[in-house]
Amino acid sequence: MGRYTESYMSFFPPLTPVLKKLIVVTAGVFVLTYVLGHLSIETLRLYCWLYPLAYGGLTPYDVTHHLLLWQPFTYLFLHDGYFHILFNLFALWMFGSDLERLWGGPKFLFYFFLTGVGAAVFDVLVQPNSFIPVIGNSGAIFGILLAFGMIWPDRPIFLWFVVPVKAKWFVLGIGVIEFLSELGSPGSGIAHLAHLGGMLVGYLYLRGGALPQRASARYQAWQRARLRKKFEVYKRRHESEDSSNKWVN
Repeated sequence: MGRYTESYMSFFPPLTPVLKKLIVVTAGVFVLTYVLGHLSIETLRLYCWLYPLAYGGLTPYDVTHHLLLWQPFTYLFLHDGYFHILFNLFALWMFGSDLERLWGGPKFLFYFFLTGVGAAVFDVLVQPNSFIPVIGNSGAIFGILLAFGMIWPDRPIFLWFVVPVKAKWFVLGIGVIEFLSELGSPGSGIAHLAHLGGMLVGYLYLRGGALPQRASARYQAWQRARLRKKFEVYKRRHESEDSSNKWVN
């Protein structure tokens, strides 16, 4: 595991193994859905294994009423247009690379699905009767962005590759913008709820992992203080016994 400092900065981070697989799978699904979009309904019906993909976007009503439980997973790999997928994969690469190098591939992949699926669950719970489909892995990316800001809060992020902003303020600003956007334009076509859900799930996971560590540290400190107190009592007792056994001339 490499060493990291707050001053570390790179415009072009390395393409780590798990990140590379996620990008390849997402791009492959995008190409597949693009081809499917040009096929007839009769042709699609011949391939029943494509049924989950054909209904892969996250539609809260379908999840709550028709139990299409694969949607919180499959929606992560579906995108609407070239700009959508390029922006998401670029953000995934820019902020996910350092996290995978720090955590390792398995933990990074777990966090990707945790925040992505968690964002979907949050969206379904808040609006269970919505018919508006949600696609894209932005929920997971917002969770990754939150983790980046929590782990390296003072690392600069260059807006438009020019204006430096500390990661913690960048993440806070993004969160505020998403919240206000959801309040101001809930039907804008952008899944602000899913974005906020990804950040919320990521925050709870990261803070939850830190709380047991702090509790353990406090317990160990209490135990050391308790043992030290016992030793001081034991020491004073033996010192008093030794002094009472001494001859006084």
